[in-house]
Amino acid sequence: MKVGRLFTSESVTEGHPDKMADLISDAILDEFLRKDPHAHVACETLLTTGLVIVSGEVRANADIDIQKIVRQTIREIGYTRAKYGFDADTCSVLIALDEQSSDIAQGVDAAVESRQALNADSLDKIGAGDQGLMFGYATDETPSYMPMAIWLSHQLTHRLAVVRKEGIVPYLRPDGKAQVTVEYDAQGQIHRIHTIVLSTQHHDDIANEKIVKDMLEHVIRPVIPAQYLDDQTIYHINPTGRFVIGGPQGDTGLTGRKIIVDTYGGAAHHGGGAFSGKDATKVDRSGSYAARYIAKHIVAAGLAREAEVQVAYAIGVAHPVSISVNTFGTGIVSEEVLIQAILKTFDLRPAGIIKMLQLDQPLYKQTAAYGHFGREDLDLPWERLDRLEILRDAIKSQEKM
Repeated sequence: MKVGRLFTSESVTEGHPDKMADLISDAILDEFLRKDPHAHVACETLLTTGLVIVSGEVRANADIDIQKIVRQTIREIGYTRAKYGFDADTCSVLIALDEQSSDIAQGVDAAVESRQALNADSLDKIGAGDQGLMFGYATDETPSYMPMAIWLSHQLTHRLAVVRKEGIVPYLRPDGKAQVTVEYDAQGQIHRIHTIVLSTQHHDDIANEKIVKDMLEHVIRPVIPAQYLDDQTIYHINPTGRFVIGGPQGDTGLTGRKIIVDTYGGAAHHGGGAFSGKDATKVDRSGSYAARYIAKHIVAAGLAREAEVQVAYAIGVAHPVSISVNTFGTGIVSEEVLIQAILKTFDLRPAGIIKMLQLDQPLYKQTAAYGHFGREDLDLPWERLDRLEILRDAIKSQEKM
C-alpha cells in the first residue's frame, strides 16, 4: 500500500518541569477564583534545582497562601523525596506577584463598546485582556474529535502517571514523555502506528531491559489500539539508556512552554499564546476554548469532517475583530454560511464566553497536564456538545436566505 504521510505529536507527564510550572500556575489561579470569581490573574512559574519562582500580575479581592499551594501541587505530582531530584517540602519558593497594570485594567473593566455606548449591552462590559489570534480545531479521526497522534500521546503519558501512582510499576519517577507517529494511507485515512517513543524517569538500579518490557506490557499495549500495531511498528523506549535525573533537577521548567502539547499536537495552527495561569479575560485562553467548542460542534453536527476556527481580538474591545473557518474541503455548507451560523449560536465576547463556558469557576488545574481538549476523563464545558440543534437551526436559517 502506498503511504500517504507520517505525522507525529508528543505529550509530557505532569512531572515534566514545564508541566509542573503549568500546574502550579493553574493551581494558584484556581485558588484566586475560588475566593473571587472576578479575579484577574496572569501567573508565571519557573522551576530549577531546589527553587520555585512565582511571578506575574494579579487583581483580586482575596488573599491566598501561595507557598502552601506550590508545595501541595509539587507533592501531588510526586516529587516528595530529595533522591527524586526535587522535594516539595525543602525546595525554596520565591513569590513576586504585582498588581495588574491600571492601563490594562481600564480596557478589561470597560470595553470600547461600553465606553462609547456602541450598541452596548451587559456582556459588552469586559474587553479583551490583550490583542491576539486564537485557533480551535476538531476532526472526526477519534471519538474525542482530536487528532490521533496527540490523543494517543496524551493517553500514554497519563497511563505513565497511573502505573506510577498505583504502584503497578513502582520504580518509575514523575518525569516522562511520549511521542506517537501515525501513518496515513494515500486517501488520508489512518493506516497504522509507525513509531512510538516513550521516555520515563526511573530508579537508579533498574535495568533498561526491564523498563522496556514493563512499558510495553503496562503502558503501550493497554493504550494503543491493537489494530494499529504490527510487527513493523518501531519502539524507542528510554532510547538514551538512562533517565534517572529528571524534573527541575534535569531541566528548567517554565509556564507556557508546552503550548503545542496543550492543544492539537501541531495538527492545527496555534496563535502563540499560552493558557496556564491566565483567567478568562485573557483571550489567549478563553478565545481558544471557545474556538475549540465551535469547531467540535461543527464536526459533531456533521457539517464537516474537519474544522479549524480562528478568532482574533483587540485589547480593550469586546467583539472579535475577525472570525474565520476552514473545513479543508470537507464541509457540506459554505464557510460563509458557517460563520453567520456561528455568530448566531455562540457569543464570542469575553464576557459572553465566560458566561457560556462557566470560565469564572476554579476548573483549570485539572487541564494543565494531558491536554486542554479532548479530555474524555473530565467534564469540561468547552468539550460539551450542548448547542448542536441551535447550530443546525442557524445553518438552516442561513441556507433559506
